[in-house]
Amino acid sequence: MTKTTSAPAPVLGTRALNRATLERQLLLRRSPSTAAAAVRHLVGLQAQNVKPPYYALAARLDGFTPEALSELMADREVVRIVTLRSTIHTHTADDCLTLRPLVQPARDRELAAFRTGLTGVDLDRLAALVRELVEDEPRTMAQLRAALGAEWPDADPQSLAVAARCRLPLVQVTPRGLWGRSGQVALTTAEHWLGRPAGPAPEPETVVLRYLAAFGPASVKDMQTWAGLTRLREAFERLRSRLVTFRAEDGTELFDLPDAPRPDPDTPAPPRFLPEFDNLLLSHADRTRIVPAAHRGRHWQGNQAYRTLLVDGFLAGVWKLDGQALVVEPFDPLTRRARGEVVEEAGRMLAVMHPGTSYDIRFGTVRA
Repeated sequence: MTKTTSAPAPVLGTRALNRATLERQLLLRRSPSTAAAAVRHLVGLQAQNVKPPYYALAARLDGFTPEALSELMADREVVRIVTLRSTIHTHTADDCLTLRPLVQPARDRELAAFRTGLTGVDLDRLAALVRELVEDEPRTMAQLRAALGAEWPDADPQSLAVAARCRLPLVQVTPRGLWGRSGQVALTTAEHWLGRPAGPAPEPETVVLRYLAAFGPASVKDMQTWAGLTRLREAFERLRSRLVTFRAEDGTELFDLPDAPRPDPDTPAPPRFLPEFDNLLLSHADRTRIVPAAHRGRHWQGNQAYRTLLVDGFLAGVWKLDGQALVVEPFDPLTRRARGEVVEEAGRMLAVMHPGTSYDIRFGTVRA
């Protein structure tokens, strides 16, 4: 009897993974998609600060204007809420009401780290009190700490605030997050703000498919890093017959959708100006598909992330707006052609994000 063995999974090199991920992220070529459709496809945009989601879409969409996203937020079609990796994301209303229940186990684990400061606190009572307060009118964290501190004077104020955020899906109400507007963070529940109840958490398999569509090919650990969740292996295994598999150069098994785009590794990748905290750089356990080993950690300093520049699809430097200048700081010297392409892309980005304002485009000192 002849013994049959399955063929080994094909290997995807770093450039192949880079181009596939850029295509899924709408960064290899700009998409004609609407802002709402892009936010949904990308399963949200990292929004630790107010402006990054706007710059993220400007890099990805053809014809984007900041007002397009701002209007969605004003109309409550997208919201800012703590979800993936315990960080603030801009999500569609539908994703807000379903992804938050999905990541609730991670919020429960986060809350457990603050149990010492919550001794004697009835968390169910706390959640009910916070809901009553924020649904009466949006409240700032300072107001919540004061109200909860009056109820539990012996508890740690910061732990009480964390408990409120972990137990309830609290969204930041406008004008916070609107383009060209300012406003302190004020919170209410997602259900109250959106006028409908939260849905049940989606099946993990559904979210695996969406993650692969936006970030694949990817490993189980990659998705766990993106979501801030654990124990997703079983969901991948249940989907195995519907997926294709590859190997990274280090042997890691990668999963993907059969019909997802995997461009030729030599496909040109134009420069892109990305905001700080862009999910492209945060959503894989192995980030070498975007961040060369030599540049690992160079777009961070302590807890501060810099705005990043992609050249040939990879992290190549950082940038900032300094007065009336856009200053580009490459990590390595750029060729004359690459510099010209970076300048062209910088001009396009500035025209989209800051129309009518004149900026010089300068190359700063190469960062050590």
